[in-house]
Amino acid sequence: MRQLPVAIASDASAAEEAALVARVAAGDSGDPMVALYQRYGSRLYGFGLRLLGDQGMAEDMVQETFVRLWRGAERFDPDKGSVRTYTYTIARRVAVDLRRRATSRPPQTTDTGHDHELTGNDREFEDLILGIDLRDALRSLSAKHREILELLLDEDLSQPQVSERLGIPLGTVKTRTYYGLRALKLELEERGLIA
Repeated sequence: MRQLPVAIASDASAAEEAALVARVAAGDSGDPMVALYQRYGSRLYGFGLRLLGDQGMAEDMVQETFVRLWRGAERFDPDKGSVRTYTYTIARRVAVDLRRRATSRPPQTTDTGHDHELTGNDREFEDLILGIDLRDALRSLSAKHREILELLLDEDLSQPQVSERLGIPLGTVKTRTYYGLRALKLELEERGLIA
């Protein structure tokens, strides 16, 4: 049996998922929601665990994500992004809401009477979410582009150092950097993380 190239299979899957959301928007919330849950439920749960660090909150995040997906299905526009991106954007917002809800209880004041910890925690949480989103966006790039960007960004290597480490010409590193950053920017825009 001949396999489809990854790009064609990916496009077919994206079109199928967009059709499922269109069916939900048209009022068919049974089978399409089950299919979407089967595709994304466990992945969203893992995402929620990483973001929230609590099984109960991760379960709540998954449930609320699908409720919001169901209620907002008519707002999904396949020309602006994939169902995957749309779903993870909803999940990220739900995680922020859950985190704020959990920390919205009156803060405990310390001996000094200051209660600045909530603001610091919220900022740290937002940074954590952004970091996870960036990692996820990097994983969506081709292996060659991802490898170059990870060496440049994570290991803080220069382009000549990357060239030497990988044993490839400097021009190739520069080209892959350019196209990798371009693809990363598009991915981040699709996810609504940058304008």
